[in-house]
Amino acid sequence: MSDEIVVVVGSLNVDLALTVDRHPSPGETLIAGGGGRSPGGKGANQALAASRAGAAVHMVGAVGDDPDAEVALGLLREDSVDLSAVAVVPGPTGLAVVTVAADGENAILVVPGANAAVDAAAVDRYADLLARTAVLVLQGEIPREGIEAAARAARAAGGRVVLNPAPVLTLDPAVMRAADPLVVNEHEAAAVLEQLQGAGTGATTDAGGDRDPQELVAALRDAGVRSVVLTLGARGAIVAGPALDAGDRTEVDEPAVIPAAQVEVVDTTGAGDAFIGALAAHLAAGEGLVRAAERATAFAGRSVTARGAQSSYPR
Repeated sequence: MSDEIVVVVGSLNVDLALTVDRHPSPGETLIAGGGGRSPGGKGANQALAASRAGAAVHMVGAVGDDPDAEVALGLLREDSVDLSAVAVVPGPTGLAVVTVAADGENAILVVPGANAAVDAAAVDRYADLLARTAVLVLQGEIPREGIEAAARAARAAGGRVVLNPAPVLTLDPAVMRAADPLVVNEHEAAAVLEQLQGAGTGATTDAGGDRDPQELVAALRDAGVRSVVLTLGARGAIVAGPALDAGDRTEVDEPAVIPAAQVEVVDTTGAGDAFIGALAAHLAAGEGLVRAAERATAFAGRSVTARGAQSSYPR
């Protein structure tokens, strides 16, 4: 890998993982197994994945002044992710309750906790760091103001912004259009598209499941998004963007379909974050978008063969 740094501005959580035979229906009570606490949060997951994929990574975020903070930071510290821009604020560290069904599919509820402190003022304190980043990675688990401030600072300095608006929230359309790439699943893609077309509120919609993935990618590009990676789970991913590198084996604006890794799925928790972190690492190393997505797909594929989020990421 190159010496170019990846900066992740995002959430740090503790995951409370529960295993169930199947996810409950509304109003239903089920007995769950598990219950162990482990490090998580989309920002932290992506930072660890980028580090294990070979990048030099700096994490910008916040934890609480509680014992959970050490759990949240444990694997990042062990993997030598730079944590000097992680603040300790009064109150609890973020918490995610994760239920994993027998088929490996998961459902997640997040209590933001300290992540709510990662606003524009918090991000502005690290303007010098953002000005030095090759690739900035952002998600939707911190306040809108923090996401937008980080994206603008990185773009002003010539950095590349990888934006994963999950969960989807209302963002400045200019920030979403500047993403290179915007990384979304089908439902997130539909919600972002509604915003860009002036019809959405930022809430995640189920409409994406009813649309052809290629049409969603084309519509996002037509709405002005610089480049798009649409993740499709077990069906792989679709990549599209302007003037993709010759090494990407694709012509200008010709979408590339990346097949998923063929593996035995144990637990999909954190797989999307594994993909994004590895994607950012390979982009920072100078690889083209399609090649970076291919390598990120392989990395994420290995992650779903083990339980947990960060603990499943290959070294």
